[in-house]
Amino acid sequence: MNDLCADIGFKSVNHYGEELCGDHVDVVEQGEDSTVIVLADGLGSGVKASILSTLTSKIISTMMAEGISLEECVSTIAATLPVCSLRGVAYSTFTIIHIKNNTYAEVIQYDNPLVIVLRNGVNFDYPKTEMNIDGKKIYKSVIRLQDEDTFIAMSDGCPHAGIGLAYNFGWKREDIISFMETVATSGFTAKTLSTILINECFQLYGEKPGDDATACVVKIRKREPMNILFGPPSNRDDCDRMMSLFFSKEGKHIICGGTTSSIAAKYLGKPLKASLTFEKSDVPPTAELEGVDLVTEGVITVNKVLEYAKDYLGENKFYEQWNFKRDGASLICRLLFEEATDINFYVGRAINPAHQNPDLPINFSIKMNLVEELSKALKQMGKRIKVSYF
Repeated sequence: MNDLCADIGFKSVNHYGEELCGDHVDVVEQGEDSTVIVLADGLGSGVKASILSTLTSKIISTMMAEGISLEECVSTIAATLPVCSLRGVAYSTFTIIHIKNNTYAEVIQYDNPLVIVLRNGVNFDYPKTEMNIDGKKIYKSVIRLQDEDTFIAMSDGCPHAGIGLAYNFGWKREDIISFMETVATSGFTAKTLSTILINECFQLYGEKPGDDATACVVKIRKREPMNILFGPPSNRDDCDRMMSLFFSKEGKHIICGGTTSSIAAKYLGKPLKASLTFEKSDVPPTAELEGVDLVTEGVITVNKVLEYAKDYLGENKFYEQWNFKRDGASLICRLLFEEATDINFYVGRAINPAHQNPDLPINFSIKMNLVEELSKALKQMGKRIKVSYF
């Protein structure tokens, strides 16, 4: 058992004029330390391609997660999916990255652009073994994992970007490698790296993609615990117990809420100071408390974090906002989305008298829903979440 984990992120852009994407990424977890990631590219574009790629990725990821051999997976796909009358081919191309025990990765590739692996920020030329399954040429690689290894899987819409526009023959693999080498060492998450790559493809297509383009990034990193305290306990006698548990945990500490931070200041015997820097924002200002990494306002700030989290899991349009702004919500996002892998929530159930005003849109159930929804979103990002109520 090591202290490594996999950060997984992907982003797609549709063929111009199409409602559906012909590429599909499926991620299936095998316990806590093993994951099967499949990127499938359906033939053509639109509805038919979307169905082919979705079925292909679902079948492969589910079967491989159950320990069924690659040969059987490929045979099952060939037997299950319809044959294209025009091309005489039965299914989409695919790339499989199988992370095993966070120790090594099995990479299996059929007809998609070859996976790029960056190690220590530069291209790593990994070994490949050629296999023939049902007449299909498939490459298989086994790579022992190291901290900060970055795997970049793509559909062929990425190297085709810019054909006849920015480039005569598309965006070559070596150009994509150079581009990703410049951004991969910046500490960005897998989701942000995939977004940067797809945004560049979108621009090279002149914002009218001639093919579906998908990037899936898997970034290997060390586990990083994070602790977040939100709201005072329902019973005042539990304050010391709650604070003792919160501060005894390793990792960074975030406190959300005015009353909560006052209780923490009293427990630590340190003064709570208003921050001297004020970010122009719709989020209330932060505060400073020795022994705590970040102190913010409560419900409004956490609600903004949730808004950013939902966008991060979808279009990821707001990543430039929370990546660079200095308000409380943006700072929490950087800590939770980019740094943390294991997040411990300490949630107080005390009812804030200020929230009982019928003219205010905040009440106790909204606060609890915020915690529930944020926990769910962070789990979808691949974080390990533990919530303790007081």
